Amino acid sequence: MSSFYSRVRDELVGGGGDPTAAPSAHHSPDAKVPLSTSLVGVGVIAALLAWLGSNNIWTLVFVIGLIISVFLHEVGHFVTARRTGMKVTQFYMGFGPRLLAWRRGEVEYGLRAFPIGAFVRIIGMNNLDETDPADEARTYRSKSFPKRLLVITAGSLMHVVIALVLFAGVYSVAGRYGETGRVEVANSPFAGSAAEAAGVRAGDIMVSFDGVALRTSDDFVGAVRAKQPGDQVQVVVDRSGQTLVLTATLTTFPGTQDTPQARAFFGVAGWSRDYVQVGVVESLGRAVQDVASTAVGSVRGVFTVLNPVNLADNLTSEVADPLTRPSTVVGASQIGGDIGREEGWKGVLILLAAVNVFVGVFNMLPLLPFDGGHAAVAIYERARSSRTRRYQADIRKLAPMATAVVVLLVMLLVAGLYLDITQPLG
Repeated sequence: MSSFYSRVRDELVGGGGDPTAAPSAHHSPDAKVPLSTSLVGVGVIAALLAWLGSNNIWTLVFVIGLIISVFLHEVGHFVTARRTGMKVTQFYMGFGPRLLAWRRGEVEYGLRAFPIGAFVRIIGMNNLDETDPADEARTYRSKSFPKRLLVITAGSLMHVVIALVLFAGVYSVAGRYGETGRVEVANSPFAGSAAEAAGVRAGDIMVSFDGVALRTSDDFVGAVRAKQPGDQVQVVVDRSGQTLVLTATLTTFPGTQDTPQARAFFGVAGWSRDYVQVGVVESLGRAVQDVASTAVGSVRGVFTVLNPVNLADNLTSEVADPLTRPSTVVGASQIGGDIGREEGWKGVLILLAAVNVFVGVFNMLPLLPFDGGHAAVAIYERARSSRTRRYQADIRKLAPMATAVVVLLVMLLVAGLYLDITQPLG
């Protein structure tokens, strides 16, 4: 039991991976995996992806996008570690039992059974990680503070790069979702409404409402609310390039007749948002703004989701709040599939960009086993060090906290999965 705990502890605080699988003076691993294991495991994963695609191709597109994002996260760690002289011994997609494995040079690459993440194993992540004395100069712990900080934050930085590329790419090709500058009638008029009586049709562009120029749906709502039931108004619409002036007598909003809340009712919904084409330079600027605003929202979201009171409220509520409830990749995929049906590839890529920002922010929480926890340790060691003495933290003291964090994550995962199944998003 103690050896099992030691192994789990080392994986939690050591950045993932199996420390006993790396070549060393004490271990000579065999990277081969039985062919039957590889065929069955890969076949199950392929069947799962095929099932997702058969239900909704956009769900499959979104999931593949997530897998690529996770892969690029680890590429960030892998490339920066090797460029800064650290020794990398493993690069795996997934966790759990190995399905595929091969060795190239000193690195073991492969695929594991549970596609819920990935890891890169760098030797000597802390004082508990035993390494061959000959490799000590290539350990993570032996490198300078700037190099360690670069390597450990490279994964989250990669998520930022992914988000910037996705945002800017969509904006420059398909446009950015925002105000179009015109108000379009989004639906057929409500039966018996003033709009129906005046002859308004779905697809008409509303130019003005009783003299008030309309550029946004908020303009339209405000113009109607400024009137009273029974008022007669003139509405100018553009119908397929033809300008029409229509006269309507406003009715009372349904359900408010003979009440103090009675207000004017026109009878159609005006919509003024869509994808608006922007130039390449503006796309880059908008992408930076949206990454920053999404990051701020992600920070707030992390603290909301981690709030035990919020978790309890959502689990006991008949209808969980979609804005504050915990969720998993299942819920995100549900949303991705629905957005794909409505908006196609551009909507899926925008959602994927936002998810990358959230993952990047979440991963930088200053707690082990997150990358942010390793960064916090590096910063603490730097603060405690002097010109003549380099301080190294005793990671054993942080192992219980890392274990508690993992327990909390498991609880959130179970709660999120329960809500995603019982109350699907989308």
